[in-house]
Amino acid sequence: MTRKLRIVHCFRSPVGGIFRHVRDLAETQVADGHEVGIVCDSTTGGPYEERLFQEMEGMLKLGIRRTPMQRHIGPGDIASAWRTYRIIKKLQPDVLHGHGAKGGVYARLFGSLLRVSRSRVARLYSPHGGSLHYDETTSVGKIFFGLERLMSRFTDHLLFVSDYERRAYRRKVGEPPIPNSLVYNGLSEAEFEVVPPQTGAADFLYIGMMRDLKGPDLFIDALAGAEKLVGRQLRAVMVGAGDDLPKYREQVARLGLADRVAFYEPMKARQAFALAEIIVVPSRAEAMPYIVLEALAAGMPMIVSAVGGIPEILGSRSPALVPPVAKQIALAMATAAGDLSRYRSLMPSADELSARFSAAVMAKHIEDVYFGVLDRTKR
Repeated sequence: MTRKLRIVHCFRSPVGGIFRHVRDLAETQVADGHEVGIVCDSTTGGPYEERLFQEMEGMLKLGIRRTPMQRHIGPGDIASAWRTYRIIKKLQPDVLHGHGAKGGVYARLFGSLLRVSRSRVARLYSPHGGSLHYDETTSVGKIFFGLERLMSRFTDHLLFVSDYERRAYRRKVGEPPIPNSLVYNGLSEAEFEVVPPQTGAADFLYIGMMRDLKGPDLFIDALAGAEKLVGRQLRAVMVGAGDDLPKYREQVARLGLADRVAFYEPMKARQAFALAEIIVVPSRAEAMPYIVLEALAAGMPMIVSAVGGIPEILGSRSPALVPPVAKQIALAMATAAGDLSRYRSLMPSADELSARFSAAVMAKHIEDVYFGVLDRTKR
């Protein structure tokens, strides 16, 4: 009989890919009989994230504990860290899994403190890009990567979501002195059902956080450029929230696109997919974004930045891959809009994806890592 664990996932911001990854893991781990809890920031997220928390709350025996966590290092970190530590200590986890830079620091430090008090807790860290996006030649990058090297002493296992992420860690931080694994993000079987575009669907969709790292500004500039290339007006939908949203609304108005670009609050990805024919993912940096997997599984043709682990999903020669440059994205948008059926035929098949990116396989590999760490700790 499989041993049952008390698993706590710690991360800062309950939005985007990290939150999706934790939700998938938590759901599968609960189904396998484990007791699971979440500790994260209380100051980020909106109504959409609140609905997701409400959907999860009943299944998590260790609950959802939210407390203010700063994004950047500062004086407030001391109070935030103390509050988070007290929450985690009360939960008495067997496994403390940190996600992202802040969650990774908290999970490893607090797991080590729990060990001092004779608790046997596994300390795991999944970067999900996080601090690995920084330039290692800058002073900020040097600080973060120095901190990562220090934190490796308090880590039992590193979990990478893409080979790109693992290579970036080796290049910027150094060869990990601890066990590490590559475990791709995965989707459930239901997510491989095709989502057809609704009647009157727009030409293009952007869905994600409204911040420059994800490239909404590139999407808007590229849309304007694509219209000139095809010689007709194109319509787009932008779904998401963030502090920079007013800036993107102003950009749309300045380029004369206000009557052809509709903005929507965050919604579930498969709901958004029906709003357009083609999805554009213009990120400047990524690790292994769920939205690429979700869109392909739903049968959506896409144009996507060739950054991070994305080429590992599509293959390095895929015509869907473009550099995160507005002119290049515009050219790809014009090509796709010019012959949509042909462009759709160039995407990988659902069978190819499901064989490599399964949520059940992802969760099983991570569970095996948990038990391996605990067995080593016991010995």
